[in-house]
Order: sequence, then structure tokens, then C-alpha cells
Amino acid sequence: MLGMNLQSLTARVASILLFALAVLLTPSAQAQTYNVIHTFSGEDGAAPAAGLTIDARGRLYGSTQSGGPQNGSCPEDGCGGVFRLAQQGSGWTLTPLFQFDGPGDGAAPMARPVFGPNGLLYGTTAAGGSMGNGLVYSLRPPATACKTALCAWTETALYQFAGGSDGVSPGFGDVTFDNAGNIYGTTSAGGFARLGTVYELTPSNGGWTEKVLYSFSSGAGGSRPGSGVILDQAGNLYGTTESGGTGGCGTVYELSPVGSGWTEKVLYNFQCDFGSPDGFSPIGGLIFDAAGNLYGTTNLGGANNGGTVFELSPAGGGNWTFNVLYSLSYIGTFDFIYYGPTGSLVMDASGRLYGTTVMDGAFTGGSVFQLTPSNDGWSYTSLHDFTGGSDGGEPFGSVVFDTGGNLYGTTSVGPFGGGCEGRGCGVVWEITP
Repeated sequence: MLGMNLQSLTARVASILLFALAVLLTPSAQAQTYNVIHTFSGEDGAAPAAGLTIDARGRLYGSTQSGGPQNGSCPEDGCGGVFRLAQQGSGWTLTPLFQFDGPGDGAAPMARPVFGPNGLLYGTTAAGGSMGNGLVYSLRPPATACKTALCAWTETALYQFAGGSDGVSPGFGDVTFDNAGNIYGTTSAGGFARLGTVYELTPSNGGWTEKVLYSFSSGAGGSRPGSGVILDQAGNLYGTTESGGTGGCGTVYELSPVGSGWTEKVLYNFQCDFGSPDGFSPIGGLIFDAAGNLYGTTNLGGANNGGTVFELSPAGGGNWTFNVLYSLSYIGTFDFIYYGPTGSLVMDASGRLYGTTVMDGAFTGGSVFQLTPSNDGWSYTSLHDFTGGSDGGEPFGSVVFDTGGNLYGTTSVGPFGGGCEGRGCGVVWEITP
């Protein structure tokens, strides 16, 4: 589970020395555009593993994988929570909306909260719940106006995973809604062969009914689909698996409704080869453009060993054409699990793609990047290379824009030396045009 891997990462002496040096060498042009708007202390949350959601008023919503009050269920790090950041004057104020406590209401949320059709926040926790296998939740704001900064929202556990055929541990992909208000998501394990599931939650008599749409049951079909799914206009679902497939190192798949069930079609298989230009291990999810092309990332491999950004285009007859748009670079030593992107991409109105990497970049602390299309291909721009110092490091989540073109995201660690076993508890950042 990604959450367990995140928590198990320990600081390397060489990295700390490199990051300390990088603080002194970071170009001033980046310092003018990059700004930390909140640094987590542990008490208000720690290790955000997902990106952010923005509302119409420009307020940011996110989750922390750990931190908050320590209790018997999460005695060492806290169970994590959901927060809101609102701009006030020249600064930002964090408001905790909900704190998870483990068995009762979930723990370790690795996906961001997203707004549903009814205006409530929806998300998942990777652990906790009555069975310890994670759950799907909704959060409702207080019925009356809150007069303090500590008015907690009310959680409803829509479904608690039992750990059998229904799945285990929803990953860090967003939940998705169709036009009827049904919820779709993935679990990174469980199912009949313990390789993960795609599920649907349907409103029913004031509650929710879960149905497993597809249980990954063989290596050829992929395994560990932790990135969530997206829908096309015909109601087909698309996602990625981190492993499995005929190449052994992940797939891009499509699920189509057929009769009373769903059938899987693998659109692309990734090969387990650091020398493969295609990359492998697609942890992040997919996005569509207006023409129906799919865009995604791989976390590893590619020509420069830092993962890749790829496109899948419909080629007629149900076929798809795969194309690597850009191969990202990793310059460190290969002793960690995650290097390149783990969050989904974002596309702006001009067709430019934006994303983050966990440990790529000039200082091996991760990066925020932009890819711009042209007649000659795609050009890469680093918007920020993380040092692991006061700017944070190792961003696992995706990015989000506000209406002014400002870009927001999180890092899972930093600043070093400040709580959370010396690695730092993470930050929320902003990049202005």
C-alpha cells in the first residue's frame, strides 16, 4: 500500500546534504513564483499524499495521511484528516474540517476530497473503518454558520470495505460521479484474486449499495488499480494498474458495460524494463482531452529513468495508439520505490499538461513541471524543483488551478528537521504566473 511505503521512507544522509546545498543554489527566478502557503506541524496534519480541490471562492481542500490528535488507534502519528485553506489578506488560514480516529471513521486518507453533485465532500481512507480495510466517506458542513475556526464537519461512512471480494484499501485516486449520482472508485487490493477491484456505490433507501464491477483476477489483466477511474460519454470506465499485464509492470485498461456485467479491455501493457522508452508502473490516473485522447504517466523507466508522460489516441476499430510525449529524468541512486509522477495530470485551455514528480528534478526532491505542445513535439519546463528544505519535497499528488491561473499542490515531506521524525510534515504550495 502506498501509505505504508510513504510512512516507511527514511531520510538519507546524502539527500539531506544535497538538499541543504540546493537551498543555497536555488535560482531566484523560482523563488519569485513559488510560495509555501502552509507548513504542517503534525498537530494540524502530516504527510499529505494527495492534491487539492478548489471551490468557487478559491478555498482549497485537502487531506493529510497522518497527523492530528494521537489516540489508541493511531498512537504514533495520528490518523490524518481533512482540511480547508482560505486566503485572508496576504496570508492563508488552515481550518481542520474533520479528524479521523481509525476504527470508527477511517484512517490514512490518501485521496483528496472532491465535491459531489450535492455539494458535499467525498473521499476515501486507505485504512481504518470497522474492518480496518478503508472506507468511502462524505463530509457535511455544520447546519448553521460556524462562529469559530474549529467547527467540525459531520462524516458519514458510505461504505466500509470488508476485505473480501469487495476489495481492500482504496488507493489515492479520486472517487468519480456519473450523471445519476453513482460513485465509482478502485481498491488497490482485494477481490477474488486479491489483485484489486473497480466498484460502484449506488444510493439506496437513504444509504449506499456497493457493487464490484470488475475484480482483477489474472496478471494479464493487470493488478493494483489504485488510481481511480474516469468515465467517457458512453459510460465506459478507464484507469491504470500499477502492476500486472502481459509485460508485468502495469496496464491502461477500459471497462465497458455488457449485459449485467462489465468486460475489461487492456489498451496498453507496460514492460518491466528500465531501458524501455515507454516507462512502466503507471500509478497516476488518466485524463481526457476534448478530442477523446487519454493522457497519463508512468512512475518509472523511460529514456531518462524518471518515468514518462504518455498519450493514447483512438485509432478506430476499438484500437488505441500509444505515444510517449516526454521522458522525465531521475539523477539520484535507485534505492527508493517512487521516482516520477504518481498523481494525475492536469490540462489547461491551451492544451499544456501539468504534473508533479516524487523524486525527479534538479535536487531529487521532486518537481512541478509543464509540457507545452508544438509542431516539433512537447517541450518541458520545470516550474519548481523541490529541495526538501523550507519549500518541501516529494509531492505525490496532482496540481490544481484557480481562476487567476495560480497553481496549487502539496508535498509529503519538508522542511527537514521540523517534526515528523525529522523529515518534516509537508507543505501546501502556490506557484503564480
